[in-house]
Amino acid sequence: MSLLSPQLDAFIAVAQQKTVHSAAILLHVTQTAVTQRIRTLEAKLKTSLFIRTRRGMVLSPEGEALLQYCNAVRELEGEALAKITGAAVDSTIRMAITGPTSIMSSRIIPQCLPIIKKFPNLLVNFDINDVEDRVRLLRSGECQLAILQQENVMPEMEYKILRPERYVLVCTAAWKKRKLRDIIQSERIIDYDASDQMTFHYLKHFDLFELARHDRHYVNRTDALALMLVSGCGYGVLTAEYSKPYVDQNKLIVLNAGKIFENILALAWYPRPEPPKYFAMLVQTIS
Repeated sequence: MSLLSPQLDAFIAVAQQKTVHSAAILLHVTQTAVTQRIRTLEAKLKTSLFIRTRRGMVLSPEGEALLQYCNAVRELEGEALAKITGAAVDSTIRMAITGPTSIMSSRIIPQCLPIIKKFPNLLVNFDINDVEDRVRLLRSGECQLAILQQENVMPEMEYKILRPERYVLVCTAAWKKRKLRDIIQSERIIDYDASDQMTFHYLKHFDLFELARHDRHYVNRTDALALMLVSGCGYGVLTAEYSKPYVDQNKLIVLNAGKIFENILALAWYPRPEPPKYFAMLVQTIS
């Protein structure tokens, strides 16, 4: 059951599915019906809600704002229907939280589990995402909570500063007899992708950047990155929490006398006039 208009339902479906064809299948209507509903909505609002691209239907800035409104309404709707219908199936609430692997695995998911158990109709998508596009996901309404670098928080967002991530410099245990300077000068850095600056930030913070080779290996999964480090393909940074099992198993060693670089992160969301109870509890709990 949805209390939103058919036009808004069609808008949400296209925003999620990226194509009119997929939205029509989701809504069990024709593509023509979906197109007409979108056109009617755009005419009422006197704006374009989508930009048509080769990659599908991409939200315009006005579309992003409308989707945020729709998501907020659906959250309140879910709570209202749960009270009216006695927590019927149709009162299911869906939301997404996006963040990088290290903090999501070690902190965010464990902290959220008690709240998920408390609200049985709340379905959470934990989007483990190491690509720096989490601002876009939050702006487009594809997630409702996002873990961002503090400097990436937009003025219109609300946020809270989280306990910092603690990064250490690591390499294979096979290099334990080598000097730090030799490793940095001779070996390549292993990072997530070209946008990943964390190892560079670490080296600059401890005045090691000028010694390092700046051509890097890339692997866009943290577990695979750790595997490359263990195998001796290079060196890099991992959070102290994530690297601990590898260090305990004598697969990795911590370099630079265990010195830690703290990365400041924020939990960000768009303001809600009356946040649902589960949303407020998630914001309060995540640290």
